[in-house]
Amino acid sequence: MFGGGIFDGQGSIAYEKNTCENREFRSKLPVNIRFDFVTNALIQDITSKDSKLFHINVFACKNITLERLKIEAPDESPNTDGIHMGKSEGVNIIASDIKTGDDCISIGDGTKNMIIKEITCGPGHGISIGSLGKFQNEEPVEGIKISNCTITNTSNGARIKTWPGEHGGAVSEIHFEDITMNNVSSPILIDQQYCPWNKCKKNEESKVKLSNISFKNIRGTSALPEAIKFICSGSSPCQNVELADIDIKHNGAEPATSQCLNVKPITSGKLNPTPCSGLVPKTPGATA
Repeated sequence: MFGGGIFDGQGSIAYEKNTCENREFRSKLPVNIRFDFVTNALIQDITSKDSKLFHINVFACKNITLERLKIEAPDESPNTDGIHMGKSEGVNIIASDIKTGDDCISIGDGTKNMIIKEITCGPGHGISIGSLGKFQNEEPVEGIKISNCTITNTSNGARIKTWPGEHGGAVSEIHFEDITMNNVSSPILIDQQYCPWNKCKKNEESKVKLSNISFKNIRGTSALPEAIKFICSGSSPCQNVELADIDIKHNGAEPATSQCLNVKPITSGKLNPTPCSGLVPKTPGATA
């Protein structure tokens, strides 16, 4: 698929009604573009504009490349993930510009052997693994490499998110490398207390196991003092989390800080802020 066309979802008529309380309305909203059960495909030079829900959904696909895409929606547009995928293998997302109101790219269960590179992201919620652990029998996520990306004016940067309580799962071999953060509220984040709208089992630990995760050569600025936040599960602590060559400065007068819970990162190279230098939170976060 190629040719420079625009898929215009005319989403502005739906954004005000798409709320957490209005789930029935949300369930009826269309995705701009779907690729389901597609094998060996190349999608280039198309634009998705103002989708009412996800812009592009990739499900049960194998060996497909999405390249030089343009995705745009207002930063206040809810649930308009730029590209969401699940149960797919060998997906490549390359050299694309994503501006939206939710995750620029969100990676659901069953995603394996994926490459994301040369992405400009923002506004939005950053590039996210998850959320995971919400449903039974979720498949593992493994072999994801995100590199050479620029993330600007987003609520999160490089993020992994799982629900507390709920169901099990596994995430492994996730590597964020060569990422530039510009005024990102939470540049580096593992959140195993992910609890949007406070609708979760806050007092239970996440059952999703995280292992072999790296953040390397990540630099730039944080909109908030806390630039690195690792909140891992108490019943299944994060294993083999690596930080190398991190240089993130806070835009404000305070220095950048970090928090760690149930994880001991492996560190090397320049590290600003110092890993695990702050207090752990007393209550789960509620970043959507």
